Amino acid sequence: MPFLSPYLQSIGSDFRHGANFATLASTVLLPNTSLFVSGISPFSLAIQLNQMKQFKVNVDESHSLDRPGLKILPSKIVFGKSLYTFYIGQNDFTSNLASIGVERVKLYLPQVIGQIAGTIKEIYGIGGRTFLVLNLAPVGCYPAILTGYTHTDADLDKYGCLIPVNKAVKYYNTLLNKTLSQTRTELKNATVIYLDTHKILLDLFQHPKSYGMKHGIKACCGYGGRPYNFNQKLFCGNTKVIGNFSTTAKACHDPHNYVSWDGIHATEAANHHISMAILDGSISYPPFILNNLCSP
Repeated sequence: MPFLSPYLQSIGSDFRHGANFATLASTVLLPNTSLFVSGISPFSLAIQLNQMKQFKVNVDESHSLDRPGLKILPSKIVFGKSLYTFYIGQNDFTSNLASIGVERVKLYLPQVIGQIAGTIKEIYGIGGRTFLVLNLAPVGCYPAILTGYTHTDADLDKYGCLIPVNKAVKYYNTLLNKTLSQTRTELKNATVIYLDTHKILLDLFQHPKSYGMKHGIKACCGYGGRPYNFNQKLFCGNTKVIGNFSTTAKACHDPHNYVSWDGIHATEAANHHISMAILDGSISYPPFILNNLCSP
């Protein structure tokens, strides 16, 4: 199947297989700052939900009125048979870590989870029945967090990950799982799946060699060398003058040996292991084997 076309892509889109409402650096909660100040996307989850609702209206109207452009749109019945995937919440967690600390971040995490559950219920109300929700990654192992969050050696576990940050992640994931379990009981004939991608990614960071890789908490694409190869002022692919010299944060030659691509996102090699676990149902709660839905 092809990649999903972005909802906001006006030229060359093909929505017959679905639509992608995600944006770079988006949050669940409405951001209280500008994109130009913080880099946080203005397209929060509520905006994405409204876009999805408008998309459904447009599809329904186009079929009813036999409008031009139907060849790039799904059928009207597809919304009840679609897989609605949520991978959001990480930016809510990480964007304020450095400024307010982990304990204050924890205070608003229930609100983040509540809005995810509320969004599922709204989509259910317009016909959605199958939902996949990915949990929060072990961001305490991210080079970007390890270099941006003030800490001491005592805050690091034996794998080099931040203990207080990953404890907060565990709190979030436990609450997310509990909330989705409650949501499941409220929505008749709905399938609401909690995906524990955190489990796989944490194991990748802690034991990269078990997966045929070499580097856990060191980024492939970045600047600075060991231990993290990440610089808060020079992100992957960017060029900047540092110490009177023009410096570029370049990619490594062997990304298949790294878990972290750019200090924030996982490499394709790491994502392959995560994807296989999603497909075979080993990290799905309750069990949900996507492979069974795929025809050869």
